[in-house]
Amino acid sequence: MSTKAYVPDVVEALEFTTEDTSSYIHRATGRVVTISHEDMRFAEDRESETSDLPDWRKNTVAEALEVLASEEWLPLPSKFELHEWKLVDDFVRTLADLSDRKELADAIRGKGAFRQFKGTIRRLGLEDAWYAYKAKALNHIAREWL
Repeated sequence: MSTKAYVPDVVEALEFTTEDTSSYIHRATGRVVTISHEDMRFAEDRESETSDLPDWRKNTVAEALEVLASEEWLPLPSKFELHEWKLVDDFVRTLADLSDRKELADAIRGKGAFRQFKGTIRRLGLEDAWYAYKAKALNHIAREWL
């Protein structure tokens, strides 16, 4: 069975993936959900008892229960599988300006690389170029994965 999908939904889920969340796509409908690992653990431990939860959390736990109950849900690539540092490194290599390329290459090495990278692209006026590059790369990853 092929998976139906609206690529922008998959791209958005990939873009906002964190170490504390996982996203899933429903094979038949293409619906994409992102669930915190905390809510997933809660759903695994508590099965279906959610009456003591606040209303806002009941929905996310219900989604977690739905994902756990069916093999129709496929996990999207995790933050680890996306290799965001490689995306950053690839972006740096695309820059035509050699001084910008060197400065960014230095910024992404060592401790605090992502923070340094973001500060440097802001200072160099490359934020729009980075976000356009990242969106295109995530779109490619999503299409390839699907």
